[in-house]
Amino acid sequence: MRVLVVEDNEILSRNLVKYLIARDIFTEVSLDWEEWYRKAISNYYDVLVLDINLPWMNWYEICKQIREKEKDISIIMLTSMWTNDDIVTGLDAWADDYVVKPFEYTELLARMNAITRRKMANRSNTLIKIWDIMLDLKQVEVRKAWKIIKMSTLEYDLFKYLAQNRWVALSRQKIYENVWGEFDIDFMFSKTIDVYIWYLRKKLWKELIETRKGFWFLIR
Repeated sequence: MRVLVVEDNEILSRNLVKYLIARDIFTEVSLDWEEWYRKAISNYYDVLVLDINLPWMNWYEICKQIREKEKDISIIMLTSMWTNDDIVTGLDAWADDYVVKPFEYTELLARMNAITRRKMANRSNTLIKIWDIMLDLKQVEVRKAWKIIKMSTLEYDLFKYLAQNRWVALSRQKIYENVWGEFDIDFMFSKTIDVYIWYLRKKLWKELIETRKGFWFLIR
């Protein structure tokens, strides 16, 4: 889990970060508006812990902007406000949860874990993980060690087909039919598929795709 904390109480933020890092959770703090907003929409963090009482921002609009960009970061709001109207307003801004100050760090961590588990369960059909490589079918992107890997449409389609059929030895004919959408004998014996396999190995991992007798390919 990767967590971004936006909290202007220096003591609270420092102690919270220390608590999470001690539990092997990657955690960063930011109060610079441009910096933390850019980080929040980067797809790098799983959870945003946001103090909604910061005087220099409209947290309601910011939450909406993050959601409108269809970013999948979970948002937990921290606040000293606790009326039903406050809670409804926060959840209407598409926040995932609402924690009232003062709070126990154990409670916040439990809520973060619960949200992350639910989100991963909902996304299980749209994510394919192979070692440190993540294929996100919903976002149409590939990440390696959380870094987005730039790919052409054909590279992405080829990797998706191989990943969706992991452990299956796929023939050149099957690959051409499902990725290129056409097949003829001359195309089968061309070097086109070999070139794209080389691209994927170079961008992701050289031993990712295994070649069987020159005509079959699979991802273990």
